[in-house]
Amino acid sequence: MLDGIRQEMRAGVLADEASLVSALVEQTGLSEAARADIAKQAASLVAAVRGTKSVGIMESFLAEYGLSTKEGVALMCLAEAMLRVPDAPTVDALIKDKITPHDWDAHMGDSGSILVNATTWALMLT
Repeated sequence: MLDGIRQEMRAGVLADEASLVSALVEQTGLSEAARADIAKQAASLVAAVRGTKSVGIMESFLAEYGLSTKEGVALMCLAEAMLRVPDAPTVDALIKDKITPHDWDAHMGDSGSILVNATTWALMLT
């Protein structure tokens, strides 16, 4: 199943974006009214999330590993590259390349979030 999805993704790499989006919209089989309703619901969810005052795990994680840190950039590069990795050995090599050279223990205990600190510990072990 994943191989088929990856092949479709690779085929779309140099495709015309407008044509590709139009084809994907057609594949959904949704009416214009249904798409408008989904957009309205999505906007409502975004407004609700932006209106909350509590700090979630993602906000804590991004505060610790923002793009202003070498480690944050490495994680972003890893996440983006993982979408195009064809097989497990390449995944392993990519993780080693992006995770190994960084100073993860410099972040240990910096976050008020136990989950972010646990993630930092896991990155150190990786």
